[in-house]
Amino acid sequence: MVFTPAWRNFKRMQDLTVLAACLIYTGAVLHAFRTLPSPTSLVAQGTLLWPAPFLILSLLVPLAIPALRRGLTKYVWMSFKAGFGQTASSVLIGIGLLVGAAAFVYSQLAANDAELKFAGVFAAYAAGIGILAAQAMLVRSLERRPDVREVIEER
Repeated sequence: MVFTPAWRNFKRMQDLTVLAACLIYTGAVLHAFRTLPSPTSLVAQGTLLWPAPFLILSLLVPLAIPALRRGLTKYVWMSFKAGFGQTASSVLIGIGLLVGAAAFVYSQLAANDAELKFAGVFAAYAAGIGILAAQAMLVRSLERRPDVREVIEER
């Protein structure tokens, strides 16, 4: 099956958004280990252990609950129809949002001390990654729908 350039760009943008968010998260975790005055075990808990359930739940819940899956699938389809990931401006806006989120995470690290106060921002960012990954997965499920294939396949 050969897809239109618009669909290929959209699909690529979904995947790259997840990858970029994961790289930003990894950078923030490494930065936390380098800069926080907390014991290593505390930093590991706040950046990896406690955020993990948020990532898993935000990935699995929208895929497992039919009403949420339908809603998120509709959102993904509307994003494609609106041109997200297909134009330079939409790519720049997406990158800007990721950079803004990264700046917030780094600012929270700079403002925290040896307590687990920083864990909340990591949990929130992990949940965001879960939603982005769910969207990227739904792109592939959309490809199997006949009504969508009529729009996204090259003829």
